[in-house]
Amino acid sequence: MPANTGPDPTNTPHPRVALVTGGTAGIGAAIAEALHAAGYRVAVNFGSHAAAADKFATRTGLPVYSWNVADFDACADGVARVQAAMGPIDVLVNNAGVTRDMMLHKMTLAQWREVIDIDLGSCFNMCRAVIEGMRERHFGRIINISSVNGLSGQAGQTNYAAAKAGMIGFTKSLALEGASRNITANAIAPGYTDTEMVSAVPPEVMDKILKSVPAGRLASPAEVARGVVFLAADDAGFINGITLSINGGKYLT
Repeated sequence: MPANTGPDPTNTPHPRVALVTGGTAGIGAAIAEALHAAGYRVAVNFGSHAAAADKFATRTGLPVYSWNVADFDACADGVARVQAAMGPIDVLVNNAGVTRDMMLHKMTLAQWREVIDIDLGSCFNMCRAVIEGMRERHFGRIINISSVNGLSGQAGQTNYAAAKAGMIGFTKSLALEGASRNITANAIAPGYTDTEMVSAVPPEVMDKILKSVPAGRLASPAEVARGVVFLAADDAGFINGITLSINGGKYLT
């Protein structure tokens, strides 16, 4: 067991089952692998890029399931498939997200709706699919992956920042609802992280990004994943409704 992750999840009546959405690449893949290394049984959702998902499954041995997290019925069906194969979901990590960056005066309705539906709507869809079971079992850990830009805002990202800020309000409210039944809901707000998406940023833009981060570098996906494992632990039950910022000091409020 890695240090500071809490009790071994395999010591429960059944090994804890964790589901990570958008979990076959970048931060999501690191989260899935970290939870697996900590002893959880992990299922991974993906919405597109089947070839990459197959490669991830082959490399890690983790089961992958495809459904659109923006579709309420698809989420209910996907959760049912995971639970039929692996048992009740104890830990849900809402990581799936997209960006469709554009200044507001040029943003289309489609660009707005796609980001809101996938990044924020999926939180409702996925949490609604697991929350009743968690309440019945008096245990649950829900971790929503927000963003530093949901806290600070970012030009060209009114859609993304709105969705990620909305996740934080959603998380706080859900924390209040679940606390009496040992269900926690917490958010993580990563800063700029070394993923394929960020690597595609033009060098001159990347230079500005790095200058804005006091640590002077990007986060590694593993550093974000460490926060998820911490919040997912059985003995993290008194940590509820928080937003854990992992941003190298970029935004301190």
